[in-house]
Amino acid sequence: MEWLQTLPPPSHLSHSALSFLDHKFHTKHALSEASTFVSELQTQCSELDRALAELTRRLGAGLAAYTSFSGEIHHLFGDVTARLNALSSSVMPDGGRGEGDGNGGKGFREELATLAKEVARLETAALKLDTFSVKLKNIVRRMGDAVFLEIPTALKLDTLVGDIEDAVSYTMSKSLRKHSSNQNSEEMRLLAIKTLKMTEEILTSITKTNPQWKHLVSAVDHRVDRALAILRPQAIADHRALLASLGWPPPLSALTSSHLDAGNANQVLNPLLSMQSDLKLKYSENFLALCNLQGLQRQRKSRQLKGHDREVALRQPLWVIEELVNPLSLASQRHFSKWVDKPEFIFTLVYKITRDYVDSMDEMLQPLIDEAKVVGYSCREEWISAMVTSLATYLAKEIFPSYISQLDEESVTGIQSSARISWLHLIDLMIAFDKRIKSLVAHTGILLSFDDDDILQKISSLSVFCDRPDWLDLWAEIELGDALDKLKPDIEDESNWRKKVEGVVLSSCTDDHKSPLVSSAFLRHLASVIDRCRSLPSVTLRSRFLRLTGVPIIRKFFDSILIRCQEAEGLTALTDDDAVTKVAISINAAYYFESVLKEWSEDVFFIEMGVDEDGFDARSRDYVKNKRQWQKGEEGWTVSKTLIEALDYLQGKMSVVEVGLNSRDFVGVWRSLAAGIDRLFFNGILISNVKFHNSGVERFSSDLDVLFGVFGAWCLRPEGFFPKASEGLKLLKMDDNRVQACVTGGNRWLKENEIRHLSLTEAEKVLKSRVFTS
Repeated sequence: MEWLQTLPPPSHLSHSALSFLDHKFHTKHALSEASTFVSELQTQCSELDRALAELTRRLGAGLAAYTSFSGEIHHLFGDVTARLNALSSSVMPDGGRGEGDGNGGKGFREELATLAKEVARLETAALKLDTFSVKLKNIVRRMGDAVFLEIPTALKLDTLVGDIEDAVSYTMSKSLRKHSSNQNSEEMRLLAIKTLKMTEEILTSITKTNPQWKHLVSAVDHRVDRALAILRPQAIADHRALLASLGWPPPLSALTSSHLDAGNANQVLNPLLSMQSDLKLKYSENFLALCNLQGLQRQRKSRQLKGHDREVALRQPLWVIEELVNPLSLASQRHFSKWVDKPEFIFTLVYKITRDYVDSMDEMLQPLIDEAKVVGYSCREEWISAMVTSLATYLAKEIFPSYISQLDEESVTGIQSSARISWLHLIDLMIAFDKRIKSLVAHTGILLSFDDDDILQKISSLSVFCDRPDWLDLWAEIELGDALDKLKPDIEDESNWRKKVEGVVLSSCTDDHKSPLVSSAFLRHLASVIDRCRSLPSVTLRSRFLRLTGVPIIRKFFDSILIRCQEAEGLTALTDDDAVTKVAISINAAYYFESVLKEWSEDVFFIEMGVDEDGFDARSRDYVKNKRQWQKGEEGWTVSKTLIEALDYLQGKMSVVEVGLNSRDFVGVWRSLAAGIDRLFFNGILISNVKFHNSGVERFSSDLDVLFGVFGAWCLRPEGFFPKASEGLKLLKMDDNRVQACVTGGNRWLKENEIRHLSLTEAEKVLKSRVFTS
């Protein structure tokens, strides 16, 4: 047992050492990690020893140089003193009576000249000494900036993180040596959050002012992340326990299938509104603590993701609303399991809960959200989106897999079942539910941009198809099969080819095309498919669905009239009057069908898909990909020809939209389009590793002028709607000296030069693409 080493008695240890050991080894579990901790301490000690040795070496070298200069100065002063004494003796050898030979004046002048040289040497040496003193002071100052300023900051951070870890430990164990026993875990959690905010403020300041301290920031982040990994689950668990003690979720026993449609929002009791003052205060404090904790996490992510696309990472559901919805969802699912064959009850129950509680939630919780300063969150929007998301999750996990298994079984056995009918019925319910939710959202005052897919996905049960495009393809296949099955009798009924369409049903066209009824049947089914497609919460999904269903229906129509024409020609070579009439009717049907499709194509629904996918992006693809044009321009062109063609197409389409759309929605369209083009130009050109020569900068400036001219028809200052492209051009136009100033000046330089929409990383990427030529 000689190898076993033990600590000395506590009385032999300093107070700081005892506090350190007590802080690090306050649990038995911590003792098992002692060997790892010892290795970390040894590594840190080694690094500190190396840093101290380097500082000692530099200080010793400085002192040695100072000693050398000091000795030289001492020697010079001694030499000057000796020469002054000799001069005094030679000038006045008789003790100052002024007697001597005539050579005394000459000797005095020579000695005086020598003395002047020595004084000059002395001044030079003194100047060198002053210069060295300044250098030595600078060395000491830099050492202080690098080490002596970092040490207090590191110690302060260590203290703060230690307090955080102590507070987190207390919330778990309900006891802590540093605090009195009457402080409860909620108070300690609030203290931990407050300390976390202080720590984050210091880390943010370090990141801005001392980016070289990245290892210190990383070490603190690691310890804080470990604390948060304990603090957040515990805070959420305590919040759930509090909600349960308040009677949340409310009982859903009254909301059975026989009472779903009879419910009244005024009859629903919200336990959160019936709390007494003490419970209400407790809930409010707990609510604020959880909001503050989430706000702190967002602040940390914002710092850690600086220079990257942070919107996706930062945007997450509000935790406090999730904790209200999750138990409701679990309670509802016990009813859902009984309604697999009656999914309409599922949608009705979810809508009823969403509608009945949205007003009371907003009335009580929105002020707390505002007090917590959680920016960008609406209680109404979060409540509605959380309820819809819970429904979509259940559909994706339970309902759709069950329906797909039925379809697979049908395909294996070859026996026709009701699986496809059930699928289409489920889609009908989802579309109807989404329409009611949108109406509820509009009623609550939340404004939706018609092309804001992010918001639409949050409030749409059809968002399940965003993550499962294979399910969308399956739906399109079923929808197409159903439409073609319904069209088959209309195609085979000869009377539908002879009877004419009477009146205008699906088109505002007043021309008499003498079209047969069968063309109207095709258009009716095609319109039905388009209407169902409108509910999809993404332009990409809508476009994909129409390609898979609408295009085959159109092709089926033209194939049908082509077959009839070929039959007429093959049987009688068009010598029979009936054959000629059949061909004429087919031509009429084709013209009528085409005229209706052209009219539909001018609807903003289709223009949006065209602009989004196949329009401007496709026509500007060559412009964006041509990286050499920024090095050498096209001869005879001051602007890019490919961009002119794309803008001409864009202007034509937008003119149609402007005529057919109301002014408010049109503003949303062109602003959204401008934002998309701004992103396209910035990401596809300015930061895509191109090389901008002088001529390229001039060409890009001319291109933007043309672009601004197009959008100038709808606003006075169009460049304001292209912030990234405009500021990128501003950087490209700077001379070499200002570019270097940006590189060294950082964020402060960007602010001084009014670069507000680009991060430092983005600005540096733009400047790196600039090539200066003589």
